[in-house]
Amino acid sequence: MNKHIELVKKWQAGEAISLKELGANAEAAYRAADAAVRAARAADAATAACAADSADPEAYGALLLVDRVDYFVKQYEGLTNG
Repeated sequence: MNKHIELVKKWQAGEAISLKELGANAEAAYRAADAAVRAARAADAATAACAADSADPEAYGALLLVDRVDYFVKQYEGLTNG
């Protein structure tokens, strides 16, 4: 499970978690979500670039990165949904 969610679940279960720690956790979770959105947008752009010019080595490298991002997203989803 996501470490940010784990902390919130501990707090929900009654464990003593400070407001400062919860606030820092929320900010870190927001930054992680923002990074994921940026990665998804980059993946879309890379896919479009590859479709436009499949001979472009930079676009091909970006597409490889997209594949890697997809792999880790699927790994995370397998852990959280399984």
